[in-house]
Amino acid sequence: MSDDNASLNWFRHAAPYINDLRGRTLVIGIPGDALEHTNFRNLVHDLALLASLGVRLVVVHGARAQVNRALKESGVESCFHENNRVTNRESLEIIKAAVGRLRFDIEAAFSQGLPDSPMARSALKVISGNLVTARPCGVLDGVDLGWTGTVRRMEVNTIEQALDQGALVLLSPLGTSLTGELFNINYLDLAAEAARVLRAEKLVLFRAPAQLILDGNPVHELSIVQAEQVAARVQSEALQCAIRACNSGIARTHLLSYCHNGALIQELFRREGAGTMIYRDSYEVVRRARITDVGGILGLIRPLEKQGVLVRRSREKLEAEIEHFTLVEVDGTPVACAALYPIKDDSSATFAAEIACVASHPEFRGGGRGAKLMRHLERQARTLNISELYVLTTQTEHWFIEQGFEQVRISDLPASRKSLYNIQRSSRILRKNLAANPPT
Repeated sequence: MSDDNASLNWFRHAAPYINDLRGRTLVIGIPGDALEHTNFRNLVHDLALLASLGVRLVVVHGARAQVNRALKESGVESCFHENNRVTNRESLEIIKAAVGRLRFDIEAAFSQGLPDSPMARSALKVISGNLVTARPCGVLDGVDLGWTGTVRRMEVNTIEQALDQGALVLLSPLGTSLTGELFNINYLDLAAEAARVLRAEKLVLFRAPAQLILDGNPVHELSIVQAEQVAARVQSEALQCAIRACNSGIARTHLLSYCHNGALIQELFRREGAGTMIYRDSYEVVRRARITDVGGILGLIRPLEKQGVLVRRSREKLEAEIEHFTLVEVDGTPVACAALYPIKDDSSATFAAEIACVASHPEFRGGGRGAKLMRHLERQARTLNISELYVLTTQTEHWFIEQGFEQVRISDLPASRKSLYNIQRSSRILRKNLAANPPT
């Protein structure tokens, strides 16, 4: 009877958690190694149970183990640059085949329904397809990553409709491009982006170990600040992904072991949990920069200057131009910045301005802060009766196009700015007509 009472009490205590999660979206990241582990069958059952309780599920799977094996069997070398796979045409074909097989295997696992199994009468539908649009990562540190890409856009409406109908959405680490090409994507980046755009209640990332271990002790929960401190001491891709997700707006991210039977259920429905939770507890503000912010701005722009993305600015120049800068600040720490420089024409009348020195901390990208900062600068420009905004960029052209800018020629620049154009940098020039784009 004691065992029966324990089970009954656990079920009763789980009721508040079940009520909180019903109708909420969970994004689950599963590495390729987990798909071959003996506990994967139990994980499938647990996910089916969550779906039956009304939890909206998006599963993002990796394939590194399977891809590495397939490449080795084909005699093709696996090449990486800072944990990013270098994907050439030959390896891409092998990756497509490996990921395709995994996708169908996963769909089959969720389709089982034997009468004596936990999946009986689950009727769980799996939706997958071309739900992710990707763009190439390009050249990093002089290394061309080829057909390795990053997420450009997700079909949020289609995914939401599938979730509304009670289906499980399966995302594979491949994305199509606007030109009809296919790109290999890191599944952790894909999972974090899916959680962000779908405004998920939680992001759950599976890995081999259970809790993070620090000084020999398991860690059950960490704030973002604490997690960043731990990340400086512990090498963990999943932890870095969890930090990025929390910084982009996800309230809770959980690291769990795919080897531990029932880890997902225990983590979600028990107070003590079974893994490590990283939680967000911060506030954010956009404000004009002060002279005391010069050090923080330098910390944001120096890495981009070294990469050649931004033109180098001295501390003295920043101090002299600090009134043009705006910051995004989280918990008192500058995480993004940009400058608005008015451009005067020959009559000394200000009608245009240039947005420059746009930079953000790598761990705080993807949370909509760039767009928020851009809207703030546009409001500043309108108060100055500026009707046109210009930006010169070498690597972020598409992002500015998404913010309403359009590419123009050097001859379209105001005369005073045209004379300062650096031919050697070959920057793309983009313009936004504020009169044609009223504030929203």
